[in-house]
Amino acid sequence: MKIKINIRQEIKVVVSLAIVSALVAFADRNLKHNTCRDIIVRLENVRENHFVDEADVLRMVEQTPGKIRSEQFSLIDYRGIEQNLEKHRNLRRADVYNDFKGNLVVQVALRRPVARLVQEQGADAYLSEEGVVMPISERYSSRVLAISGAFVNKALQIQDLNGDEFGVRLLELIRYIREDEFWSAQIAEIQVLENGKLLLYPQVTNQVVKFGNPENIEEKFLKLRVFYKKILPARGWTRYESVNLEYEGQVIAK
Repeated sequence: MKIKINIRQEIKVVVSLAIVSALVAFADRNLKHNTCRDIIVRLENVRENHFVDEADVLRMVEQTPGKIRSEQFSLIDYRGIEQNLEKHRNLRRADVYNDFKGNLVVQVALRRPVARLVQEQGADAYLSEEGVVMPISERYSSRVLAISGAFVNKALQIQDLNGDEFGVRLLELIRYIREDEFWSAQIAEIQVLENGKLLLYPQVTNQVVKFGNPENIEEKFLKLRVFYKKILPARGWTRYESVNLEYEGQVIAK
């Protein structure tokens, strides 16, 4: 089998790519010597997090040491701006670059709250999907799963659940609930007891769910689904005060 190769066409493609790369590099070097006309803020995930808006990010950028507007791009500390923004707990990532119109573009990805840490005394906080603790906002309140009880104070101290063994398992449970359409609509609150066991409080039914430790999550929710779908409709929705999922292969309702 013969394979024909068009050498001329290949050379043309290589030369074209080299020219384009050279032009881009040349334009970028020239832009570095241009001055910054304005600052443009672009937010990602804005529909899921209203704690921070473009004006907030712009104020943070302007608080970064050093002149930005009317300054040469080559003298602007891009990484310094990014690091300053990423210190804010509501911001997941910041990328700063200049466009061909002479603007400094600040592209920010916002953290998404998945739970609210509720204290009996003291201010509440939110928990992001990455496990990072976020401050609450007077401007906006997110309707998410509530977390109360013994672990809340520790979570507020460590500020990141990924550094704690129990926190990692709790975060796994929160994600499981959120990713399931039925359970995300059904479960309103998780209470952490002093012994590390969990109580789940549903939105509609009156039964307190004794979940036990945050382990065997899928198996326990399968048992709870059977209880909701088969037992309660047959026995009555108000008959039981609690349902216990702690024991393997069993559902104990009282």
